[in-house]
Amino acid sequence: MDVRIGIQNSPREISFETSQSAAEVEQAVAAALAGQSALLKLSDKKGAVYVVPAAALAYVEIGSEESRHVGFVA
Repeated sequence: MDVRIGIQNSPREISFETSQSAAEVEQAVAAALAGQSALLKLSDKKGAVYVVPAAALAYVEIGSEESRHVGFVA
């Protein structure tokens, strides 16, 4: 699934693919925004870990879990 994270006062966003479910990502974001955690910590499919301070989050876009088809589909 694709995840895009916008950071306040930054013109660029963080974009990566994760193997976590949409519910797991949403739960981590909700915990960070509720003050249960000072950091939002997510990992991508390759094992890299992204840590963003909760206070700096502008938005988090969670993509669909369905795989995209390339080419002709019967």
